[in-house]
Amino acid sequence: MTRLFLNVDVPDVARAAAFYCAALGLTVARRLGPDVTELAGAGVPIFLLAKAAGTPPHAAPAAPRSYERHWSPIHFDLVVDEVEPALARALAAGARLEAGVQSYDWGRMAVLADPFGHGFCIVELRGRGYAALADPQRG
Repeated sequence: MTRLFLNVDVPDVARAAAFYCAALGLTVARRLGPDVTELAGAGVPIFLLAKAAGTPPHAAPAAPRSYERHWSPIHFDLVVDEVEPALARALAAGARLEAGVQSYDWGRMAVLADPFGHGFCIVELRGRGYAALADPQRG
């Protein structure tokens, strides 16, 4: 069996846990020492990992770890029943809005960044959800 864990590097685990719990409605599942906190409520465990800014992310990095806004081809989408209340909660907790609510054939989405530079989306699926992107001839 393969399982998915989401690991999010942050400079301050306590501050990150407070943000994600307030912004996304997650809960602290357990603390694994001062440098790791597991969050629950997203369908997969999210582990917040304390990693200091300027430290190397691996043995031969091209750049040191940075918590300024950065782009990554991997990010997370939080699927919610309604975008607006979730967006308001995230903004009140300190998220930064990068693209307001946009509508698509599959639903609606807002693009944000957390206080640690990580991008994420709040997604409301509608109708057939992502299946609306499929070729109707293929079923």
